[in-house]
Amino acid sequence: VIYNFKMIIWLASYPKSGNTWVRQFLASLIYSNREKSGLDKLGFIMQYPKRDQFEKLVTDLNDFNQIKKNWINSQDLINSDNKVKIFKTHHVLYRLGEDIFTNQKNTLGAIYVVRDPRNVISSILYHFNLSCIEEALNFIKEEKKFIGNLKNKVNYPLHTLIGSWKTNYNSWKLIGKNFLLVRYEDLILNPNSEFRKIANYITSIINIRFTEEQIKKSIEESSFKNMSSLEDKNGFLEVIKDSENKKKKFFNLGPKNNWKEILDKKYVDEIENSFNDEMKELGYI
Repeated sequence: VIYNFKMIIWLASYPKSGNTWVRQFLASLIYSNREKSGLDKLGFIMQYPKRDQFEKLVTDLNDFNQIKKNWINSQDLINSDNKVKIFKTHHVLYRLGEDIFTNQKNTLGAIYVVRDPRNVISSILYHFNLSCIEEALNFIKEEKKFIGNLKNKVNYPLHTLIGSWKTNYNSWKLIGKNFLLVRYEDLILNPNSEFRKIANYITSIINIRFTEEQIKKSIEESSFKNMSSLEDKNGFLEVIKDSENKKKKFFNLGPKNNWKEILDKKYVDEIENSFNDEMKELGYI
């Protein structure tokens, strides 16, 4: 099937859930014939919302009200070239008043990467320079949680309303159109079959075919071990910094992050109580 109209495939997730891993796989797979290599390939799959996507539409990039009023306008502009594209986002799929994050006209489908919140919490603690597990727990439970808008740079995402872990997941699973759910834990246990599932999803909705060799190579290129060593060797554009502005490793623990060894029982209980329905639905408890 060739889709001859404007559409976005969203690569969505709550932060620290494996989005960059899947993004690297897709960039490596779809743009294998392009000149960029290694982690630079991530640039082929841009983030949304980003400053340059709204510059022609708003007068103040720090004003969230102006941003939300222009979600659809910005996507209409992005899609005016009639090409299918993939965007990474951590945004909830919300309607705020009259403003909706995306619509059927602009959306071809969504891949949603989910991760056990008991493992997300320690990654959030590290990545966002939080002081303690309690702070990270409040972070993943907060419904009005924003990230982004950190620096006056094109690379940095704009105001991104991520909501709580469960709201983020619940909002995207209702997209109702070409939805693929990917569990981070399954990517670790069965990378070959899970990444093939993602490749088949892309093949099923856009007119593109991949060879077995391309898929195999992209799985290898996007492995945690490979991305971590590339970061050590060449740095990483989306590198994070600590409270003293020193660089921290982006690809930190990955598969070695194990809540059973890190979390006290009281935090495990609180997470399981707060997200009980969703964790059961996803097979985490």
